[in-house]
Amino acid sequence: MKRPKSSARSSAGKTPAANGKRTSTATTVDAYLAAVPEPARSTLKKVRAAIRSVVPAEATEAISYGIPAVKYNGTLVWYAAFAKHCSFFPTSSVVAAFEDELKGYKVSKGTLHFPVNKPLPAALVKKMVKMRLADVKKRS
Repeated sequence: MKRPKSSARSSAGKTPAANGKRTSTATTVDAYLAAVPEPARSTLKKVRAAIRSVVPAEATEAISYGIPAVKYNGTLVWYAAFAKHCSFFPTSSVVAAFEDELKGYKVSKGTLHFPVNKPLPAALVKKMVKMRLADVKKRS
């Protein structure tokens, strides 16, 4: 028998219905962030600002897999808020390259989890996004 999905895994970018359950998915990054409760919203806004500060002007934001993504010749990175943590998804090759700097964070293949009230250091986010940009440029 399959276990029911945990509400802790649902993305915070879904808009709450009257009963408190998340029902519909945002269609823009601004709408996603507006639906995220504090302190996670402020945390994600800081991550977003760090990402935007290093990507080319031609990069775009979108909702991909129900969460915010930054695209430039394909998807560069994703980020999201969940019930008990926020996540940054820079891809597995980037996570592996920054293994030493990511000690103290919960890491899985391609994903970095961090507390809803403590954003990742902007310098770390910028370095990871720059590496991801270099990876994408090599492939194009």
